[in-house]
Amino acid sequence: MSRPIVAIVGRPNVGKSTLFNRLAGSRIAIVEDKPGVTRDRIYAECEWLNKYFTLIDTGGIEPASEDIILKQMRRQAEVAIETADVILFMVDGAQGLTSTDREVATMLRKSKKKVLLITNKVDTHKTPDSIYEFYELGIGDPIVISASHGFGIGDMLDVVIEYFPDDKDTEYDDDVIKVAVIGKPNAGKSSLINKILGEERVIVSDIPGTTRDAIDTPFDVGDDKFVFIDTAGLRRKRSVDENVERYSVVRSLAAIERSDVCLIVIDASEGLTEQDKKVAGYAHENGKAAIVLVNKWDLIDKDDRTYLEFEKEVVNGLAFMKYAPIITISALTGKRVNRIIDMIKTVANNHSLRIKTGILNDIIGEAVLMNQPPSDKGRRLKIYYGTQASVKPPKFTIFVNDKELMHFSYTRYLENKIRESFGFEGTPIRFEIRQKRGR
Repeated sequence: MSRPIVAIVGRPNVGKSTLFNRLAGSRIAIVEDKPGVTRDRIYAECEWLNKYFTLIDTGGIEPASEDIILKQMRRQAEVAIETADVILFMVDGAQGLTSTDREVATMLRKSKKKVLLITNKVDTHKTPDSIYEFYELGIGDPIVISASHGFGIGDMLDVVIEYFPDDKDTEYDDDVIKVAVIGKPNAGKSSLINKILGEERVIVSDIPGTTRDAIDTPFDVGDDKFVFIDTAGLRRKRSVDENVERYSVVRSLAAIERSDVCLIVIDASEGLTEQDKKVAGYAHENGKAAIVLVNKWDLIDKDDRTYLEFEKEVVNGLAFMKYAPIITISALTGKRVNRIIDMIKTVANNHSLRIKTGILNDIIGEAVLMNQPPSDKGRRLKIYYGTQASVKPPKFTIFVNDKELMHFSYTRYLENKIRESFGFEGTPIRFEIRQKRGR
């Protein structure tokens, strides 16, 4: 990544996610007064004084823990530290210095990175005397803030941007394809992203629900820029039994809304489930480009009809999404994973494809000649002309003499004719029918 990277690290529950959310400008990280809520590195694009940078929130570091999730959280924080240009080491100014703070400080000093000591939860403009014990850490002068109230944040950011390397790009870049990886828990979403990225960017565990946040991971392939959004698996409502999981479902839906392309990951060993249909339905309703990835294909006993039967099941189950290409993959072995990036680029291009009005009306005129519009009680539908109103997804406005005569089956017929001419693989198409007086 060419952006400067700023990582927030520290022991659990010192307010890292609260600061992250304040800097990111929205509640991207789950905030709850409970240690260990943020498990993965979470990314956001931030800006201060027209300088853009990537901010990483990390799970709290528990240096001595043997708990499997806590050990992986520690590894994630270590990776964030390795990739960061500036590290914000956050401590709790209200609670004071702890032995874990000392262990984290030792880890950070070994990193040889620029570390700023951020003393959080100081909710007064007067600096308390207890702050001075943090000099013992040997990190430098404490920068006093209150992440929840916003005290000292601007002064802190002024210092942060001073340490950005000269060879990093701080300009705004909008030419990025945002890809949400969605599906039910344990379908292999995190493993897939790790395989594509070639590094352990996202915690992978066979415990369903390990990924709780929507995690933004910037990724470049040649000149093409992507951001992968790994979402918490969408669970059935009855199994959402704690606040954190409930937030995660909302987060997954928000991730779909802010994406361009959705990778819908289905577990081949379970087949297409009602939950998969619901997840795909969210993407379709939001007008997103989509690719269906049938993961764990290596676990299936296959003969010469297996793929055709599975494809038929998916096509019938996702009848509203016949435009979405289907790829069978194995995130574990890497089978056909190399096809995914090219397919993302294809469907993203189709999602933003614009057709000239003249060409569109030639297609509509030809379609009308081949299949006359419907009539009712002696009155026949007349299509005057069409125009493309917008992209992402492509939306067409069709002007007719009487909206009531435009049956949905004829709209579907026009959609099929447009797709025959331009493909639009991987993207939904929207139609708006407008009534216009005859000429």
